Amino acid sequence: MKLLFRILITSILVLVIAHFMSGVHVANFATALIVAVVLGLLNIFIKPILVILTLPVTLITLGLFLLVINAIMILLCTKIVGGFEVDTFWTALLFSIILSVLQSIVLSITGGDK
Repeated sequence: MKLLFRILITSILVLVIAHFMSGVHVANFATALIVAVVLGLLNIFIKPILVILTLPVTLITLGLFLLVINAIMILLCTKIVGGFEVDTFWTALLFSIILSVLQSIVLSITGGDK
């Protein structure tokens, strides 16, 4: 149940961010649901591999390179999901930062992080 709630929150946030942010395009709510699921799967399977491979760079940048990895996850998601587009790397970076912050805020308010 918590997983479905997180997916629903993420998909709503993807739609809201895409509405206010130029350079991010989401076709409809169904696409946003698919984006939420694909991002979750990418974060489970691909992100740990990228984190391990880029560990020296992450350590040198004191963890800031993880933001780049998050942007790469967003760009990978655009290649997988039709109807979801992010124009540039910098847009993906800003989108991932905003999405992460808003997810943390919403899930802490609703108690979905417990």
